[in-house]
Amino acid sequence: MKVVIYQTNPVLLDIKTNLEKIISKIQIGKGKGANLIVFPELALTGYFVGQDYHKVALKIDSPEIKRLAKASKGTAVVVGFIEESLSMNFYNAALIAVDGEVRFAYRKLNLPNYGVFEERKFFSNGKRVVVFKLYGFNVAVFICNDMWHPSLPYLGVTQKADIFITIFNSSKGSMTSEFENIESWEIINKFYSRIFGVYNICANRVGEECSAENRNTDDLAANQYTDSCLENRKKYNFWGGSEIINPYGQLIQKGAFYQEDEIIGKISKDLLRRKKIILPYLRNDDPYFTQRELARIL
Repeated sequence: MKVVIYQTNPVLLDIKTNLEKIISKIQIGKGKGANLIVFPELALTGYFVGQDYHKVALKIDSPEIKRLAKASKGTAVVVGFIEESLSMNFYNAALIAVDGEVRFAYRKLNLPNYGVFEERKFFSNGKRVVVFKLYGFNVAVFICNDMWHPSLPYLGVTQKADIFITIFNSSKGSMTSEFENIESWEIINKFYSRIFGVYNICANRVGEECSAENRNTDDLAANQYTDSCLENRKKYNFWGGSEIINPYGQLIQKGAFYQEDEIIGKISKDLLRRKKIILPYLRNDDPYFTQRELARIL
């Protein structure tokens, strides 16, 4: 299976511009024979949406989502967006569209609410780890902070996931100076591939944004949004570095840092099989034991 990651720089709160760019990239990927095309977390909206989150939310039957689904004809597409449910809850979500049809929207489970992150202030959390079939592979999708909670990837593997798709928005300096985001994500991505014997397709974005509290909002009343920072306020630089990791935890392809890029790699069922034969340590994993221990602890 041929995989393409597009490491994009979305325009904050500008769905129209971002949608056209994503559809253009999908067409390019299809022209290169991609079976799966992956975009980062919140690729349709940008990250620091703040109180304007509801203005850029899309229902699953919206015209924009229908256009994305139509563009997926002949391939499969994963795109980060803000979903509005029928009950008017809002989710940091990933659209999964396959061969012209919406398969489902995965909803981020663990929403950060510390430092510059305010997701739990605006979004509801998802309820399920979903594994779906794609070209004979079992695939699980995770969004950013989900991967910082090891129970969630484990729930994917207990459903026999062969591939993790990890989409995220990680920026330089969004944590303390003692914490290095780039190094941490590279360790996490390789760890899950190596310990669970899965491919990990990891898509991060690039570009700069102000957090909502640091943003110049003078033009908002006139509906002329600008992402200019207030004087001497910090801008967050998303570093890219998207990557495809094989089941041995080895790098297949790596994206550029701090610039848009196209990352192409191939997923092999034979390699998955060899890893399971050589290192079958998950074969004797007992989720019923985990269930019993959790019940006792809780």
